[in-house]
Amino acid sequence: MSDAGDRLARVLRRIGAVDVAVSGGVDSLTLAASAHALLGMQARMHHAVSPAVPPEATARTRAIAEERSWRLEIFDAGEFADARYRANPADRCFFCKTNLYAAIAARAAGTIVSGTNTDDLADWRPGLRAAAEHGVRHPFVEAGIDKATVRALAAELGLGSVAALPASPCLSSRIETGIRVEPALLGLVHGAERLVTETLAPRTVRARVRAAGLVVELDADALERLPPHRAALLDALGALSERPVSFAPYRTGSAFVRPHMQTPA
Repeated sequence: MSDAGDRLARVLRRIGAVDVAVSGGVDSLTLAASAHALLGMQARMHHAVSPAVPPEATARTRAIAEERSWRLEIFDAGEFADARYRANPADRCFFCKTNLYAAIAARAAGTIVSGTNTDDLADWRPGLRAAAEHGVRHPFVEAGIDKATVRALAAELGLGSVAALPASPCLSSRIETGIRVEPALLGLVHGAERLVTETLAPRTVRARVRAAGLVVELDADALERLPPHRAALLDALGALSERPVSFAPYRTGSAFVRPHMQTPA
C-alpha cells in the first residue's frame, strides 16, 4: 500500500463505521472502495438520484457496488422539493447538500464521510458548510490527500477507468445563478454534453445555461478540433434547445455568481 493509502487507512480506522456519500465520481468511489476494503460491512454507501445526477454516474456506482459487494442504498434526497434549491441562489449547493446529508443521516449507522479532497478547499464550496452542520468528515482532507493522489489511489485499488474520470460536478452547476433549476434544463445540459462528447471527445465539456443562451465550454484542444464540426454541432444543439448556442473556452465555475460579484461571469 502507498504512503497515501496508509494515511487514509489510519484516518478510516480512527473513524470506525462510516456511511459514504457516493456521487459516482472518482473521489467518492475511491473513498468508498478504500472504506470497504478496510472496514468491510462497517462501510455503507449512499447514492442519491435526481434529475441533477447523470444516469451514467448511477450506473457506474451500481456496477462497482455489485462487483465489490458493497452495502449500497440508492434513494432520492428530495432537493427538488426544496424551493430554496430550485431558486438557484449562489449558495445552491448548500441546500442540495443539506438535503443529501439529512437523507443519509436518517439511514446512517456510523459517521457520514465525503470524498472532499484538499484541492477542494481552495474554492468557494457552500456544500462544505452543510457538511459541517451535519458532522460530516472528509477522510482525504484529514489524510492530506489531493486530487492527483485520489486518482493514484483509484488505480492502486483496481478501479480501472474510474481513475481517469474527468471532474464532473452535478448538472445543476451548469445553470446560471438565478435561473430556476428545472428537470428539462438539466436534461438539455446532459444531452448537449453527450452530443459534443460523441463528436469531439473533449477532456472537459460544460454546457452552461445562461440568460443569454446555451454556452458550450470546451478545453483548448477540443476548441482547436471544433471548426470542421461547428456547423453540424450548432444544428444538432439547436434541435435540443430554442436558446442561442455558442462555444467558449472552459472556465471553472463560470455559470454562477458568487455573493460578492455584481454581474454573471
